[in-house]
Amino acid sequence: MDKVMSNKWAIALYVLPALVLILGLIYIPIAMTGYYGLTEWNGIGAQKWIGFDNYSALLQDSVFWKSALHSLLLAAFSCVSLLLYLIVALILSGRIKGANLLRKIYLIPMLLSSVAIAQLWLKIFHPTNGVLNSVLVSLGFDNPPAWLADTSLVLYAIFIPILWQYAGFYILIYYAALKNIPSSLEEAARIDGANAWQIAFRVKLPLIMEVIKVTIVLAFVGSLKYFDLIYVMTDGGPNNSSEVIASYMYHKAFKAFDFGYGSAVGFFLLVVCLVATWLIRRATATKDSIQYS
Repeated sequence: MDKVMSNKWAIALYVLPALVLILGLIYIPIAMTGYYGLTEWNGIGAQKWIGFDNYSALLQDSVFWKSALHSLLLAAFSCVSLLLYLIVALILSGRIKGANLLRKIYLIPMLLSSVAIAQLWLKIFHPTNGVLNSVLVSLGFDNPPAWLADTSLVLYAIFIPILWQYAGFYILIYYAALKNIPSSLEEAARIDGANAWQIAFRVKLPLIMEVIKVTIVLAFVGSLKYFDLIYVMTDGGPNNSSEVIASYMYHKAFKAFDFGYGSAVGFFLLVVCLVATWLIRRATATKDSIQYS
């Protein structure tokens, strides 16, 4: 094995398939998207070079900035919800009855497709026959809101199924990280007189801080490029009230057939995701990491 790994040609042969896939599926499409953003193109005919006109128009597009604000709000809600997921994982990692059953229940949304989840929540949010409004009427609310038709409520209403969809994913990550902590550390803290809260916040959380940083990046960047459930439930409406950057890109490219402008939106989204990742990593960077064995 050492002889093979010391051979540069053998190393190149092993690396080449993965390199070709990465280039073909990631870097070349990114470069092409950046190029298309500099053209005027309907996706079929000849491309017309217009330089940075699409990006200039983008900076003056009020609908785009409205969708960008919605994406940032979703990212902020996603990051705040991580605290709730972490608390649930802390509870499940303790010695409570039914923890295994609860973990399986929390994972159910991950097993459903986004379209199925969207259809489920469309029924829940239905203004007349929906479960939510039926409960509100039974509680004495005479005129419950039309959740997905009210421009002031639709954005926050649609955040609920999105956060519910990924709850099990983050809970599972935190749970696995917490269960990986040696029980001897918890026992030592308990012998020293630490209570459950002190063990959780002064022993467990510092030990899984690297995992928490990764989930913050995943939640923030993933929310910025979220698309599918919003598209199925509201298609960005009403009146762009639930439009996000990814759905706006789709509308421009595949409905308005302005692939040049849509590519500019997509490339801008890529840059925002890269910058956000860099800022989060810088903000959460620490010189030393806690090690345990």
